[in-house]
Amino acid sequence: MPVSALPSPYGIGTMGKAAREFIDFLADAGQTYWQILPVGPTGYGNSPYQSLSSYAGSTYLIDLEDLIRDGLLKEEDVKDVNWGKDPGHTDYGAMYNERNKVLRKATERLAMKHPAEYLKFLREESSWLKDYAVFMAIKDHFKGKPWTQWPQELRRHNSNEVRALAEECKDDVIFYERVQYLFFKQMKAMKKYANDSGVQIIGDLPFYIAADSIDVWSHPEQFQMNDRNEMTFVSGFAPDYGNPKGQKWGNPLFDWDRMRNDGYSWWISRMEYQEKLYDMIRIDHFQGYLSYFAIPANDEDAVNGHWRKGPGLELFRLMEQKLGKLQIIVEDLGQLTPEFMAMVKESGYPGMKILQYAFDPNDPGSVYMPFQYDHNCVVYTGTHDNDTLTGWLNDKNQAARVSRAVEYLGMSKEEGYTWGILRAAYSSTADLAIVQMQDLLELGSEARFNDPAGKIPAWTWRCLPGMFKKELAEKLKEKMLLYCRNNWQAKHPENSGNTHGK
Repeated sequence: MPVSALPSPYGIGTMGKAAREFIDFLADAGQTYWQILPVGPTGYGNSPYQSLSSYAGSTYLIDLEDLIRDGLLKEEDVKDVNWGKDPGHTDYGAMYNERNKVLRKATERLAMKHPAEYLKFLREESSWLKDYAVFMAIKDHFKGKPWTQWPQELRRHNSNEVRALAEECKDDVIFYERVQYLFFKQMKAMKKYANDSGVQIIGDLPFYIAADSIDVWSHPEQFQMNDRNEMTFVSGFAPDYGNPKGQKWGNPLFDWDRMRNDGYSWWISRMEYQEKLYDMIRIDHFQGYLSYFAIPANDEDAVNGHWRKGPGLELFRLMEQKLGKLQIIVEDLGQLTPEFMAMVKESGYPGMKILQYAFDPNDPGSVYMPFQYDHNCVVYTGTHDNDTLTGWLNDKNQAARVSRAVEYLGMSKEEGYTWGILRAAYSSTADLAIVQMQDLLELGSEARFNDPAGKIPAWTWRCLPGMFKKELAEKLKEKMLLYCRNNWQAKHPENSGNTHGK
């Protein structure tokens, strides 16, 4: 359940009251984990996987009511603001136009409220915060243009011209430093509330970095760039029967040779930072660490691309030497070559089993079929890129899979086909079962969060107030007790016969 998809009166889900109410629902429903999407500041397209920074948080997710409670905002500051007309979808245009205007009022009052705590934050986050604030201030100065379109003298982050413009935009730099303090204060409070309720948070670490990001602007040496800080090759995927010209994603590629020479310090710092925010981390696009597809940057498609080798498990072994045992789920979807499957197994990290990918009559022994699971995996009904279960069940193109699922699982209309698939997840041998909130709510395709084919507005769906019902929590907790997945019971095995409490 993305944080942005929580209900709130201010246009987008936030880390305040709605998050706490959702955590209460999860605890009452016997849940142990809440998996979220990346929470970084989004750029063009609003994808959480194309963040402007690997470290900063999205200002959109800061809760305004908590700022009012803290005395940093007044009621009149948030009234009569256009947050969008549809409470079931985020209007990112309204967010872009209005959110920072309101947050500037909060940051102006900040120095009077939390000076010591704020100064401590500045010291602790100095390795990335100042550069990020300068980057964003200059980006605002150029009306949001990507850094690759800035004047040449500003494309090197340590130039005299950058320092001069940063001084000129000093008030904006201070705003971006202060607003990050507000974000991380609320983020830590949300995690503490979840952990105190017996719920752990699973974060999501994107593999690729957005070209228009502070990471690439300030550390071009970590990427495959020429001496003018221009990308030579970019990310994508090879041509196949579904995409004869392949897919050109356009992200900069990592300079793995250079990274290896300095002990992968960039990656280790990134992972160390993520570990402070989450209890467990889903590693996106694990395939990319084994091999990645490189496309000439100036090509229109991926036809002339080629595969290159990544660092493999060497990177993760070094991470664990430096950081200790990592709590990781790997996204092992895509091309399941023997070499890749061997890497996943050798890593020891649990991979992902997607029930919507199972039940293909032409592949009866699919690795996604429940009888194929071992304990060390995480079963999902679908991912943020999939349709909801209700949408999937009603999709004519999935009729053969659905028919096999009905027969294989003994599903009935009385049980409800959606709950039949949920039963398959919860009753499986997988150590962890994660389902989309839309599936618990039995919502249709209108609640799909993302469609890689681009047929729906991406990343905008939101829950409406009142959807986290007590009756649903009770029903879900019964399933958790039935399949021995209850969080309270797991923490109190001496009371295994007792079904009350969290």
